[in-house]
Amino acid sequence: MATEFPLPRVLTYPASAPPSLIAQGAEGRLYKTTHLHADRPCALKYRPPKPYRHPILDARLTKARIAAEAKVLDRCYREGVPVPVVYALDAAAGWLMIEWIEGIPVRQGINEWLGERPEDDAPPAEDLDETPIVDLMKRIGQAVGSLHRTGVIHGDLTTSNMMLRPRPQGSEPEADAKKKAVAGDVILIDFGLATQSSSDEDRAVDLYVLERAFASTHPRAERLFSHVLEAYKHSFKKAHSVLIKLEDVRMRGRKRSMLG
Repeated sequence: MATEFPLPRVLTYPASAPPSLIAQGAEGRLYKTTHLHADRPCALKYRPPKPYRHPILDARLTKARIAAEAKVLDRCYREGVPVPVVYALDAAAGWLMIEWIEGIPVRQGINEWLGERPEDDAPPAEDLDETPIVDLMKRIGQAVGSLHRTGVIHGDLTTSNMMLRPRPQGSEPEADAKKKAVAGDVILIDFGLATQSSSDEDRAVDLYVLERAFASTHPRAERLFSHVLEAYKHSFKKAHSVLIKLEDVRMRGRKRSMLG
C-alpha cells in the first residue's frame, strides 16, 4: 500500500495530486502522482541530497544523473523503444517525472505463470513450450534488441525492471488467469544506470546481467532464456556479433566463479 511521504517544501514540480511513496532505494525515491491533470498518472523520481558527499560534488552528480537518464529515455522513446515517456524534469533539483506504466513487473508475471510449485520442482518440458510464456520471452528479446539497436545500454536488466502493460480491452482474445499473467506489452523501466554505447562488449554484458538475473530469479524456467536470445538475434543487424561476444563474457564469468 502506498505511503504518504512529503517531499521537501522547497521542491516544486507540476503535479496535481500529493505524491505517494512507492519505493525507496540507496540512490533515490519513487513516488506516484499526477502530471498537471488528475487523469495523467506519472512516476516522480527524486534523488535527495547525500549528506556523506560534499554538497557541490553531490549537486553536480545529481544533476548529471537526472539529465542523463532523461536524455536516454527521450532518445529511446523517439527511436520506438518501449520505455516510459518523459513528462518533465528539473535536474538541478534532482527530480524527473515520467509516464506511469500500469501493469505488473515481468518477474511477477513469470512467477504467476509458474504457479505454486516448490522451488526445486521444474514445470514439465511441454509446459515450458507453451506459446504464451514463449511469446513473452520473445517480446523481452525484441525489447532489449530495440534498446541496443538504439545505442543504449540499460545497465541493470532484470525481470523486475520490465513491466507488462495490459493491452486495450478487445485487442486480444479472452484468456485464462495463467495466460493473462504473461500477456501485455513489455516496457523497459528504471534507466538510472543506463549509458549510451554501441560496443558489442557492453551489449553482451547487458545480456549477461539479464541472463544471470533470470537464472537466479526464475531457476525453474531457466531454459526459457534461449527464446529471449533467439528473438534478440533477429532484432537488429549487429546481434550476431553481440551473441558471439556474450560467449566470451560467460567464460570470464565462469572463471571468476571458480576462482571465488
